[in-house]
Amino acid sequence: MLWLGGATLAVLILVFVSIVTGAAKMSLGQVLTGQADLDQLMVLTVSRLPRTLALLLAGSAMAVAGLVMQLMVQNRYVEPATTGVTESAGLGVLVAVLFFPTLAMWARMLVAVCFALAGTALLMGLVSSLRYRDPIVVPLLGIVLSGIIGAASTFLAWQFEMQGMLNLWLTGDFSGIIKGRYELLWVVAAMCVLAYLFADTFTVVGLGKNFSESLGVSHRAITALGLAIVATVAGVSTVVTGTLPFLGLIVPNLTSLILGDYMRRSLPLVALGGAFFVLVSDIIGRTLIAPAEIPVGVVMGVIGAAIFIGFLLKTVKR
Repeated sequence: MLWLGGATLAVLILVFVSIVTGAAKMSLGQVLTGQADLDQLMVLTVSRLPRTLALLLAGSAMAVAGLVMQLMVQNRYVEPATTGVTESAGLGVLVAVLFFPTLAMWARMLVAVCFALAGTALLMGLVSSLRYRDPIVVPLLGIVLSGIIGAASTFLAWQFEMQGMLNLWLTGDFSGIIKGRYELLWVVAAMCVLAYLFADTFTVVGLGKNFSESLGVSHRAITALGLAIVATVAGVSTVVTGTLPFLGLIVPNLTSLILGDYMRRSLPLVALGGAFFVLVSDIIGRTLIAPAEIPVGVVMGVIGAAIFIGFLLKTVKR
């Protein structure tokens, strides 16, 4: 409970910092006292609040998706961004833009989710075919699959001279988030609620097929539900914000060191940790070379890689 309270307070502080940070001038004090002009109100309601909400929703959902995926695959070193799920969603976005350019944003989201589901199913098929699920083999398999799908996306983008657009879509960036362009992320919030409702069942399934079926749990159905949650979160987040690297890998692992592997107890802290990580990275990206911005995906890649290397070295030492 102490960890959860501290994480909540830290996220609230970062939410305040995120709202007051930016190139446009805005006084939160004047807004709260009713002394702000129309321009300041527009900055707050059209840009700052939607961006902060998008950071909270995408960060918490991607962290929860990483936790769910690790339980379903029974491996602590996997996440959507390293197993081909995010790359599949990106390929779906590219296909939708190239062949169905008039599709609305929500329709592109559906295409991305379908492609992410296909990538998830392909990964699970490959994992199930392994005779020995070594902790290192499964992540390596995911990296190979990511490389193959990413190469297919790059080739398709090259054919239509859209390499730059593809890189832009796949790089996590919240600079273009305004009112009217983030609302699809409420879908991932619903996925987080669904994950919490089935948290106990996911924990049982994460202990293995034989164990879960001996308790009367349908391993196949619950695994399909969990991977559907992962694919939906990855697809929607990729369409709206781009890729958020290392988020679903680091946060669940650090949380498990604190609270263990019981999902219902750890999921709220995982969600808060994901929001914290994305908020910190975004604030750094906005202030480091202000008034220009560094995409949040780039900042997360640097910080996440350093944290993950430290985590691996500590694990090996233990």
